[in-house]
Amino acid sequence: MILGIGTDLCRVERMEKSLASPAFRKNVFGQGERQLLEGLPPHRRAESAAACFAAKEAFLKAAGLGLGGLPLASIQALRRESGEPYYCLEGPAAALLEEKGAMALLSLSHEGGLALAFALLQSRE
Repeated sequence: MILGIGTDLCRVERMEKSLASPAFRKNVFGQGERQLLEGLPPHRRAESAAACFAAKEAFLKAAGLGLGGLPLASIQALRRESGEPYYCLEGPAAALLEEKGAMALLSLSHEGGLALAFALLQSRE
């Protein structure tokens, strides 16, 4: 059963400016995301960071929360070796899914200076 859906867009240009702040990177991105972003060439870093940020907002919308409903760094958008995106949740974000008996699915895309995320929360049953 679908418990919630969420989507979000983020401008890559906005993320390029935000990434210049170490405090922003630490407060918004979890350790896994920071490692992912640091391993990318500069021209791809902002694009991937924008997709990760959009994934956080999409997750919050799917969970019925607004921005600030959970610490953003507890919601990570990582990539498998194949490139498939997935959520890696920690702390309060993981507890929320456990409480709901849910799993979170993620799709990401970027084109023309925008990054898009789509989140789906569905029952584990």
